[in-house]
Amino acid sequence: MKKFIALLRGINVSGQKKIKMSDLKLLFEDLGFENVKTYIQSGNVIFSSKEKSVKKLESKISLGIKNKYRFDVPVLVINPDEIEYVLKNNPFIKKKKATEKLYVTFLADIPSSEKIEKLETKNYSPEEYIIDGKFIFLFFPKGAGKAKLNNNLFENKLKLTATSRNWNTIKTLLELVNAY
Repeated sequence: MKKFIALLRGINVSGQKKIKMSDLKLLFEDLGFENVKTYIQSGNVIFSSKEKSVKKLESKISLGIKNKYRFDVPVLVINPDEIEYVLKNNPFIKKKKATEKLYVTFLADIPSSEKIEKLETKNYSPEEYIIDGKFIFLFFPKGAGKAKLNNNLFENKLKLTATSRNWNTIKTLLELVNAY
């Protein structure tokens, strides 16, 4: 059994696509996953599976949610090594930026250089971002609430599914994965 983290995009936001975490845990168990643990209402699920293909896991979870709740939810599945990489390689930590203003956007795949170049044609100051493979490190000096560099922008510009988490959530997810 291998450990994974599922990051669901856009559930329980502004009253949209509501899923109780206790129900989500049961759904994951019904899908055959083990050691299922949820973390906060924004759709973070730690689980174990014999399946090793991230794409197959994402499809299985998305279809399970669609069948049970009748709405689509983009799902990104990552492994603990990816969380460790993000925590060790955040360039904004090295620049001594305030951790409460740090976020990471997880992408479904590595964006094409052409799409990145188009994104880079606009200035989003004072917000900052650095793309590193499937991860976008973000610094929001005025907070994330009205940030221009949001999931919708990245999905539109990079043509990839994107979901973001704050720095504390990312740290806690790794702690929870390592706890069992």
